Amino acid sequence: MSNPKLSEKVRELIQKSRIVSFTSWQSIYPDLAIAKFQAADDQGRYLTDQDLDDLQRLTPAIAAYIPIVKLLTEQAASIVDEARTQVLTNFPDITQEGGGLYPAERANACWRDFWHFLRCITYGITGQRLDYLSAEGLGYMQQLYQELQVPLDAMILGLTSIKIASLNRLEPDQQTLLAPYFDCLIEELKLF
Repeated sequence: MSNPKLSEKVRELIQKSRIVSFTSWQSIYPDLAIAKFQAADDQGRYLTDQDLDDLQRLTPAIAAYIPIVKLLTEQAASIVDEARTQVLTNFPDITQEGGGLYPAERANACWRDFWHFLRCITYGITGQRLDYLSAEGLGYMQQLYQELQVPLDAMILGLTSIKIASLNRLEPDQQTLLAPYFDCLIEELKLF
């Protein structure tokens, strides 16, 4: 993120565009559980197996979704690869000169966003909370995307492809339960 080509405004928007918030969870989860989620988000990482085990001990009600989150975390790279393939198939010139994800740094930033979108969704799934998004952070992300002229149609397709690739790894009854965690972020991106 210390790319000298980025304007000060863009660097500031990147810092502020944190799309996850656990504020509304505080009345439901113990402070220690919230701290585990927050630490992972602060470090921009998926919840570790140890985090998930600790969270399950602190909040036994989330136990059913822990194996699903572990699977999605383990498969994150291939899920993102599938989404990238869909974007490149549907927008074959997007990474070429004149395309919305040219030069390579722009494309790499897009693929990183896919990885982070899935990471944020796994927090919601772990907590069994659809209210995992931060309206303020999403507002900053919208400004960032506008400033950088991010191709929204490609991002929405990518996020939809992340949903499809993730759900394809799950049982049909799990797919029905988990689709809304993806849909809420997809719908927010469509508002950009």
